[in-house]
Amino acid sequence: MPDPSPPGPPERPLLEVSDLRTHFPIRRGAWGRVRGHVRAVDGVSLRIGRGETLGLVGESGCGKSTLGRSVLRLVEPTSGSVKLDGVELTALGPRALRPLRRRMQMVFQDPYGSLNPRMSVGEIVGEPFAIHRVASGEERRRRVLRLLDQMGLGPEMYHRAPHELSGGQRQRIGIARAIALDPELIVADEPISALDVSIQAQIVNLLSDLQKERGLSYLFIAHDLKIVEYLSTRVAVMYLGKIVESAPAEALYRSPKHPYTQALLSAVPVPDPERKRTRILLGGELPSPSAPPPGCPFHPRCPHAFDRCRAEVPPLYDLGGGHASACFLNEPEAVRP
Repeated sequence: MPDPSPPGPPERPLLEVSDLRTHFPIRRGAWGRVRGHVRAVDGVSLRIGRGETLGLVGESGCGKSTLGRSVLRLVEPTSGSVKLDGVELTALGPRALRPLRRRMQMVFQDPYGSLNPRMSVGEIVGEPFAIHRVASGEERRRRVLRLLDQMGLGPEMYHRAPHELSGGQRQRIGIARAIALDPELIVADEPISALDVSIQAQIVNLLSDLQKERGLSYLFIAHDLKIVEYLSTRVAVMYLGKIVESAPAEALYRSPKHPYTQALLSAVPVPDPERKRTRILLGGELPSPSAPPPGCPFHPRCPHAFDRCRAEVPPLYDLGGGHASACFLNEPEAVRP
């Protein structure tokens, strides 16, 4: 028998982020001099493959939303690399970046604040076609009505204003606008947190169905760890502007390695009165990103911290199987105190 052909090169990820930093200057005094920086995103690297969902979780203020906006250059990153299908986005000017914006879109957290109250639903969903000169007139109307139908909304919505819609309907309009130009990547920034629980399930199922139909890739930012587990292929945990753990969703939920991830998962309710989960309570408050602690950013709240944690920043150790953790306790062959 002939030898099997050698495996080809690994598929290039759709999105590749390397050492991304987004720092905001702190200005004080009459002259507005820079006195420091808020390190909202501080050296993040991640990859998202085609058709994959990367769930991004962490406490409020850890930099999740800023990371999502920096990837799309809605916020300009301070340094680092963002590549979409191999194209370096940070090196492009506004004119060169504009065609690529059709390939990456965003669904915002607030389904009302993200919609122009002076525009009708038809105008909001049809705006991407007008901006990129894709369709006009009756063709634009036909495409908008098709999108509304995919969102489970009837044609009567076309002339309605955002204030006439429920929160779930408004979020469906935001999703319709995001997918209008057939993007490949969608950054979903807390897309269900402002909705009722019953509506949350509908929106999550809609996002899942759209991914299967269109081959979409998601950066899914959320607080709800159960929703992230359901929707995500892989999960990254963020703390104070850094990724502290990443793994396939099943592996991370089954066997979290970083103490912060363990504490987050211990707070997830278990829908079984016979099962009890030991809650891990963290002391202290989330440090300010304008004055992060030296060493490991989590050490002031970590129950396992030792001297090395207070002096050195741990790298993301590769634990195998796509699992990585930024904790000295997970260092291969580490000598533990």
